[in-house]
Parts: sequence; C-alpha cells; structure tokens
Amino acid sequence: MSLWLSHPLFLPSVIVGITIILWATSLLPEFITALLFFTAAMIAKIAPPEVIFGGFASSAFWLVFSGFVLGVAIRKTGLADRAARALSAKMTGSWPQMVASVVLLSYALAFVMPSNMGRIALLMPIVAAMAARAGINEGTRAWYGLALAVGFGTFQLSATILPANVPNLVMSGAAEGSYGIHLNYLPYLLLHTPVLGILKGAILIGLICWLFPGKPQAMREALPSTPMSGDEKRLAWLLAVVLTLWVTESWHGIGPAWTGLAAAFVTLLPRVGFISGDEFSSGVNIRTCIYVAGILGLAITVTQTGIGSAVGDALLHVMPLDAERPFTSFLALTGITTALNFIMTANGVPALFTTLAQSFADATGFPLLSVIMIQVLGYSTPLLPYQASPIVVAMALGKVPARAGMLLCLALALVSYLLLLPLDYAWFKVLGKL
Repeated sequence: MSLWLSHPLFLPSVIVGITIILWATSLLPEFITALLFFTAAMIAKIAPPEVIFGGFASSAFWLVFSGFVLGVAIRKTGLADRAARALSAKMTGSWPQMVASVVLLSYALAFVMPSNMGRIALLMPIVAAMAARAGINEGTRAWYGLALAVGFGTFQLSATILPANVPNLVMSGAAEGSYGIHLNYLPYLLLHTPVLGILKGAILIGLICWLFPGKPQAMREALPSTPMSGDEKRLAWLLAVVLTLWVTESWHGIGPAWTGLAAAFVTLLPRVGFISGDEFSSGVNIRTCIYVAGILGLAITVTQTGIGSAVGDALLHVMPLDAERPFTSFLALTGITTALNFIMTANGVPALFTTLAQSFADATGFPLLSVIMIQVLGYSTPLLPYQASPIVVAMALGKVPARAGMLLCLALALVSYLLLLPLDYAWFKVLGKL
C-alpha cells in the first residue's frame, strides 16, 4: 500500500480522477471544477505551470473566446435574424425537417470551414434566431435539441473530414511524426463517411427528434426584407473576410484561432466595432472559457505526467487483441480509444493511441494504417460531453443543461457501438483494410 501511495503517478492520478468524476456528475459547476483542478494541480506540483495552464495558450481556447464575441455582434446587429429569415421558410416545415436541416448544415459547413469552434460560433446565433421565428423558445426541450444538433453535428460528423476536426489533425501529425505515414483527404473521406458520416448523421437526427420533441409553428407571411443597416454590412464583410481566411488556412498558414481573435479585436474597438464593454461583459461566457481551458489543461497534464502512457500500456495487456479473432480485436481497439477518452478527452486520445499503434498492429495482425484509422469511431463518439470541447461550447452557447447533453451522448454512443461498430468493421473489410 505504501509503495502504491509513493508512486509518482499516484497524486496526479487522484487529481485527474476527481476532476473527471466532478465533470461527469456535475456535482459542481463545470468552471468551478476547472478552477479546482488548477488549484490542486499547482499546490501538488504535479506538472509545471505551463503544462497545467496550457489550455489558456491553446488555439482552441482563443477560438472559443472569439466565437463568443462574434456571436454577440451577430445577434446585436440583426445579422443572425436576417440569416434566420432567409433559412426559416425552407427549414421549418416539420420538426424532423428542422432538425435534419440543422445537422446537415453543421456537417456541410465542415467541408469549407476547418474549425469546429468557429462553425459553432457562426451557427448558434443563426439557429437561435431561426428557432425563435418558429416559436421554439430558449430553455425548452426542443431548443435543447437544436443546440445539441449544432454541437453533435459539428463535432461527431466532422470526424469524417480530415482537416475539419482537431483530433483528426492530432492523429495525422502523430502518424506522420511516428511512422512517416501521410493521411490523404479522399481515401480518409471514403473510409469514414458512409458509416460515421451519413449513417451516424441519420441516427443523430432520429435520436434528437425522439429525445427532444418539438413542434415548429407555421411561419407567418414573411415581412418585406428591409435594407441592411450600416453595421450589418460592415459585420457581414468582416465575417466574409474571416471565413475566407479560415477556408484558405493552408495557403497563408494563419490558424483559425488567430484570425478569429483579430476579428474579435475589431469587433470590440470603440467607435469602429459593434459591441460595448457592458455588452461584452454580459454576452461573453467567461465561465465556459475557463471550463474549456480546464479540459485542455487536463489533457496536456495527463500526457506530460505519463498517466496516459501508463493507462495505454495497461490496456494493451488486458484487452483481447488476437490475430485469430479480427472482430474481437477491432472491438477491443475501439474500447481502448473509448477508455482513453475518459482521461485524455478527444483532443488528446490520438496523440497517445497513434504512438501505441505499432504495438496494437503487431498484436492484432492488422495493417498499421488500419489500426490508426480504427480509433476514429472511438474518439468521435464521446460517452460524456466533457470529452469533446466543441459539444461543451455548443451546450454553453445554447444554455443546455448537462443532463440533456449526457442523455444524447449516451444514447448516440449506445446505438453507435451496437449498430455502427459492426457496420464500420464490415466497411473496413469491404475496402480491404483488414
């Protein structure tokens, strides 16, 4: 017992474990749990400050922040309502049609816009205005369904598009750095889109319609469109520039977070921008920013302290990996990814799993590239919202209670593992990947 207590990973594991339990059970508000993690980790000195607070230096944190600022401006100027009026007539004929339209819009935008957080920041105020026009008010179950459609459609479905999801990029970088493997856009799309994009999107739409029923009101005769105000025109041009820079990131090399931060800066400038200091204080959810920084900091800490590697090695020895039972091995590898998701969250899982992929390939007899690809189902299907920061952000922007997000997470994960996992295995076999 004393030997176990003196192990260098004991204290970091306790702090990380308590933090995860508090996030999973919502015993404390999420941002307070994040502050508790920062405090305990620093007092116990489980990692250097630049690791523990690494989430604040992450591009994801600043993309969340700028997304809040731009969202406030989009709503204030009336641009959100104008976009909602343009979409409402075609998207609110029935509840399944409305949910499907939001999910498809979230997925389609991923093909041209590389940032999960940016897409959520852009879509949420538009979907909120569209919902209001259809008589669906914030705080209702129907509204929770639409907000979750944005978050889940943005994060889970975009995992099928190589550059559209942070875990994908982490996996791609780790595969190249560890094995010299370069992942290509079209083969990746073909491998994952039929099952994890199209079928999973259809299941997501069905679950939201079932768990969060709604009845959009018949749209009244549209009022004549008024000319755009000066602020609307200026903000529309600013957003057009931001979107262009996001789409062309591979050309100029400026990350989406820094483009968004520059736009947020312009938005906040006195006399030039669109929102005042008071509007910034009331509209920007600093609580969620702290929560996101906590999640990212936790993932970095788990990696740097060696907790992730220890868990990965332990799973390698206990999971049933056997070249004679390929489906069981496929199931076990997905289970390993799911287990790692609890301690490292989706952004951190590919960094560890990919470095262990050669050992998994040796144990299963699968090709190395196929082992690397198998993890996509696991990290793109979180069991709890905290495992995927874009879902957390969408829930915060939509003021969705934790219980509603957990319900959809668990329901979609259950269906995914019971139905989609065997289909994913079959599709790998059809393509000759196993």
